[in-house]
Amino acid sequence: MLSIGIGTTGLVTFGYFALASHALSATDYGGIALLWSVVFVTASVIWRPVEQFLSRSIADCDARGVSPRPYLASAGAIQVALAGLFVAVALLLRGPLEEGLFGDRETLYWILLATVVAYAASYFARGFLAGHGRFGLYGGLVLLEATSRCAFALAAVSGVTHGQTAVALGMVAAPLVSLAVVPWGIRRVEAPAITPPAARPAEGVAAGLRSGTGFAGALVVIMACEQTFLNAGPLLVKLRDGATGAALAGQAFNVLLIARAPLQLFQAIQTSILPHLTRLRAHGERESFARSVAATIALIGAFAAAVASAMAVAGPQLMALVFGGDYERLPLVVMAVGMGIYLAAATLNQAVLAAGRAASAAACWLAALALFTLALVAPLVDDRILHVTIAYTLGALALMVLLARLARASAASPDQQAPTASDRLQHRVPAGGASDVGGR
Repeated sequence: MLSIGIGTTGLVTFGYFALASHALSATDYGGIALLWSVVFVTASVIWRPVEQFLSRSIADCDARGVSPRPYLASAGAIQVALAGLFVAVALLLRGPLEEGLFGDRETLYWILLATVVAYAASYFARGFLAGHGRFGLYGGLVLLEATSRCAFALAAVSGVTHGQTAVALGMVAAPLVSLAVVPWGIRRVEAPAITPPAARPAEGVAAGLRSGTGFAGALVVIMACEQTFLNAGPLLVKLRDGATGAALAGQAFNVLLIARAPLQLFQAIQTSILPHLTRLRAHGERESFARSVAATIALIGAFAAAVASAMAVAGPQLMALVFGGDYERLPLVVMAVGMGIYLAAATLNQAVLAAGRAASAAACWLAALALFTLALVAPLVDDRILHVTIAYTLGALALMVLLARLARASAASPDQQAPTASDRLQHRVPAGGASDVGGR
């Protein structure tokens, strides 16, 4: 259900930009595209860590039979601090953003500020729903968000509204409108939970804030590394080749879409597997934990093999059909292989986060990013596009190896908070409503 919701969301988002391109001039549409790019990267880096912190913490508390309220308060405090920091930095950079990025469009600057802050509430709700296993509502939230945003572009095309501002306001409204699904999620999870007799006592808000700040801080590093993996290649091509590099950078960007598009759909797996693995670890079900990770990686391997085979057979023709231009076969195959390795590494990353090893995971990402950067600047091959794909694949391979070692070490470490067999049995007794984990 979550995959369908996120996949449909991607199509509706495409519709938003398609409608906006028809409603606006090329210059005004360019401002919309720039605004979305800045909003998307900023929100992903600063709010998604809070979402994953909430998702893991709520799932862990639910599995152990304790209240997640201290973690909800901690996540809220972290978001308030991050929002204040973002607003302060954005105000300091108002000149470069408003004049340099948006071409003296003051309205776009203020919409940027409001949209990023509004997404704090949306990502908080996503973490809450994912932690409680409400993935149908999670999918509904992101779909409602995309649909409401698209409605603003549709209104501009149909003549109800007009202009760049009318279309851009959809970005602010979307995360706020999407919160309409939250009351349904709260109503479902308010049933009394089964508390095992040996449940771990809940942490206080101060302790939760300390652990939450460390966890979210590590995930900010991970998200920044992820964005660098996906964007550094085309930028370096442009910088190396100057004016002639613009076309090559665009081609490199198109090739990287082989990794970007599956990664968008993979968010459904990332969102659902973290609370799932957290519950398994809290219950002490290590074999089920390992099987879940292995099954996900096997599925990714099969998918990557199919994509690589398609690229080997008809990759250049498919890319030319979609994007135009000439593409070599080898870089496309290498990119497909790198995509599979990267998604496997992302799965291992969720397993490590479920074990609470966020700081160690961030260290793995930084080490892999260093190798990726070194491979990008080293004179490996003359073909710029092949060079980018090789560097990406080597960085992804290093990340997968490092996270696999960390995951094995985490699996071998004792979990002193694992419940007894009688505790696990009590958790499986139906209590009605949302407190039954299996019923979710």
